[in-house]
Amino acid sequence: MTSNAVRIFVTGGTFDKEYNERDGSLFFKDTHLPEMLRLGRCRVPLEVRSLMMLDSLEMSDDDRQLILQQCRKADTDRIVITHGTDTMAETARCLGEAGLVGKTVVLTGAMIPFAFGSSDGLFNLGAALAFAQSLPPGVYVAMNGRCFDWNNVRKNKDTCEFTTLIA
Repeated sequence: MTSNAVRIFVTGGTFDKEYNERDGSLFFKDTHLPEMLRLGRCRVPLEVRSLMMLDSLEMSDDDRQLILQQCRKADTDRIVITHGTDTMAETARCLGEAGLVGKTVVLTGAMIPFAFGSSDGLFNLGAALAFAQSLPPGVYVAMNGRCFDWNNVRKNKDTCEFTTLIA
């Protein structure tokens, strides 16, 4: 990878959920990231790696440690992580507290699965890629065109948006 390349780690979440028409359930098959990047006409040098395909409510501390290890080992200093929104702030906190020196890490997700056609995921992915390339080292959450520091973000379940902890 070149020094300005972005590594994208896929962890699952709503981004990649599929709809089972027979029973109405949501499930994982493969990541939609390559299609999303193609549709967004992304020209950023990058590499996509799937780490896991989980609903973030099922993510364990061991899963977060795997994400942390992969961030540390990445041969680039620009990283985007696709993640479920329910525990995204928790994973951001895990990474932020670990002190990933010299790395810019941006977590993002979607409230509506990409497969539904009306997802916010494409917009959030584009914003996360832009933030990963332009922000100084640190850990961030990018949702709805906004960017939050890892230690000042939460998901507001009433509004289905991310907000700051401290106004």
